[in-house]
Amino acid sequence: MLQTRPTRPATPRRINPVTLYAFGALGGVLFGYDLGVIAGILVVIAKSWQLSGFDQGVLTASLSAGAMLGAGLAARLTGRIGRRRTIMAAGGVVIVGTLACALAPGFGALVGFRTVLGLGVGLSSATVPTYLSELAPARIRGAMGSLNQIFIVSGILIAFLADYWLQPHHLWRWMFAGALVPAVILVAGLRFLPETPRWLVNVGREDEARAVLAATHPAGEIEAELTAIREVIRLDATQTTYRVRELWAPWVRPMLLVALLLAVGQQFSGVNAINAYFPTMLVSLGLTTDTALFSAIILGVTKLAFTAWVVFVVDRWGRKPLLLIGSAVMAVTLGLTGWVVTHVHDKATLGTLTVVLLVLYLAGYELGWGAVVWVMMAEVFPLKARGAGTGVAAVVLWAATGVVTAVYPIMSDRHHLGVGASMYVFAGVNAVLLVLTLRLVPETKGRTLEQIELGLRT
Repeated sequence: MLQTRPTRPATPRRINPVTLYAFGALGGVLFGYDLGVIAGILVVIAKSWQLSGFDQGVLTASLSAGAMLGAGLAARLTGRIGRRRTIMAAGGVVIVGTLACALAPGFGALVGFRTVLGLGVGLSSATVPTYLSELAPARIRGAMGSLNQIFIVSGILIAFLADYWLQPHHLWRWMFAGALVPAVILVAGLRFLPETPRWLVNVGREDEARAVLAATHPAGEIEAELTAIREVIRLDATQTTYRVRELWAPWVRPMLLVALLLAVGQQFSGVNAINAYFPTMLVSLGLTTDTALFSAIILGVTKLAFTAWVVFVVDRWGRKPLLLIGSAVMAVTLGLTGWVVTHVHDKATLGTLTVVLLVLYLAGYELGWGAVVWVMMAEVFPLKARGAGTGVAAVVLWAATGVVTAVYPIMSDRHHLGVGASMYVFAGVNAVLLVLTLRLVPETKGRTLEQIELGLRT
């Protein structure tokens, strides 16, 4: 005789929402740090290891290759063991991968270990947005989802600072080791945090779900939220279990296409060509290594400031207007950067104008495509398909990241397109993204996840 699993008692103490969201978003630091730290590492080892442009692209893109695998696994793990445990597993993989990278004896080993590191980063990047979106009330879900991007850019800034301080001493292994700090804090902190209410209700642990909702929602909204979750689960019970191919169902397909547009667009906008190769780019334009790495810190501060601003406006302005503003700013500033690089020959003027324009470019990116993409990718999918949907979107995003980071060192080489023409290419991509966003991307501001899903079913 089959027995149902008994429901665990509700958590007796009130959960601090600030702690809940902060630790939930801390996985973004792993993403940001490991994405940004390679910029300084390349400056240190490119000459001593005699790395070609192709080698630099392979080393940089190896993180994305591993992240694609991790994001693909996330769809299965989040449904089976929950969102919280998946993020904890991601932190554990990052700890192992970080230690291996810091001890790598040569180029081949470093590429392999960085791929393992990417596995953990991919698990985290595909799961943290879902974790945050399922915990937050509709009225602040955009702001809470933006926390993930704040932590990502914080991780990038911390990585740039570590690069600047450690580069003069050629301590590239310690640059890698810096990722251990957020990884350990993440794994330790999540042990004390709850699972999301939607996953808990889905597995029959409704008392725990009610306790989590009491910590994150006003008292008058708890029962309404539970009722909406139960209704979505009831509708899902009439359908077969979602596999990736079932994301192509007619009523899900439009949101899958939007998520894929957001994922590809975020990376083809050129952001990680700038994040990963900005110091190398400035050195190739004639600036000193110290100046290039210090300029990277300026970029990191800009990214953090504008991402923090998005938290206050994303639920008032809406997602779509921010994407449109960001696309316009990025297209203009990259076009001007291309003109400066190809027409200005005084090194001091060239360096100053390039830094200023790319700072403005990253301000536009963080205002729009930086934070908003992760918020919307976790919003648009129905509950039963959310793990698979965000996993597929994250896989595609990391694939696009890998393409950009692998190809940019070759395309920007002076024997190929060069830096200036490469900036023109990215400017054109952002102009196309402006048009596609205007025509295809919906607004999700102010709607609960259940309202979004039920609207898709009609």
